Amino acid sequence: MDDPGRPAAGPGRLRSRARFQEARITSVRTAASAGASHLDLDGRLLKLLVVLVEEGSLTRAAERLDTTQSAVSHQLANLRRIVGDPLFVKAGRGVVATARAVELAERARGLLDGMRAFADSGSFDPAGLDGEFVISANDFQRDLLLPELLVRLRAAAPRIRLRVIPSNVPGAELLREDRCHLIVTPRPPPAGDVLQRRLFEDRYVCFYDPAVRKAPASLAEYLEAEHLTVVYESRGPLDIDRELAERAIVRRFAAVVSNFSGIPPFLRASRYLATLPSLLGKELLRDFAPTTLPFACAPMPMYMVWHQRDHRNPAHRWLRDALAALAAERTVA
Repeated sequence: MDDPGRPAAGPGRLRSRARFQEARITSVRTAASAGASHLDLDGRLLKLLVVLVEEGSLTRAAERLDTTQSAVSHQLANLRRIVGDPLFVKAGRGVVATARAVELAERARGLLDGMRAFADSGSFDPAGLDGEFVISANDFQRDLLLPELLVRLRAAAPRIRLRVIPSNVPGAELLREDRCHLIVTPRPPPAGDVLQRRLFEDRYVCFYDPAVRKAPASLAEYLEAEHLTVVYESRGPLDIDRELAERAIVRRFAAVVSNFSGIPPFLRASRYLATLPSLLGKELLRDFAPTTLPFACAPMPMYMVWHQRDHRNPAHRWLRDALAALAAERTVA
């Protein structure tokens, strides 16, 4: 029903609105021609454009850039003035990039890569670093490696910060779009522009609560029991679950959780079994007993993955070397 206090919008009103929107766009382009110069561009504006295209929200862009929303709005106004395009239009609670913004963001990524290379020098002192490393990792590798990594990084670079985002099954776009510096994953994305280094290899074991039951003594006992496992929403079953299914080793699952940290509450005080990487016994599953599996299975590798543009960056190389050294120590049986 139409609002009785407000006349319905007729064709004339709709045409007026369209002319108003066109006038707004024209005003942006006119303002751009009034003293704006490409020399007003800097790396911060280019980074803002890339992040805002990826996030589609001024609020999320401000969080990612570690600044305020008002600062983002001010920088966006400067960028609009320079390029002569609205760049973004409101859509619900977020913003949608114009075709011009998408095109410019792709070019901005290349310019930012060039600026990084230009700034790289022959000498590197981590004590001077003041910024954020973003690492994509799921809870197993996150809890095993990253808390201690931060301690070691900050011992040499007190102003460095670490932000961890979930990886699920990571795609190369995480690195291409500069959304993270490193991915730590057992499944490196297949792409020609990313590099990888194996951090460690872990074996699968069977965890159980020794206060309630004994370890399964045979394959038959193992299969008679009910099991717990992890399935990440976007990746499907763990490699071990996929392998066993292919070999027709069929288990009955009492519960399936979305991450490794969900296993202990179900395993505690139960007769369930959980077939998981042995290194979980260092922290998350330290209250439970591990036993050897009653069958042979492939080990689980873990890699760190990065984009080729960062390969020679001294700060990035320092980060990679620190993580590799830590992994070599933390994963010793």
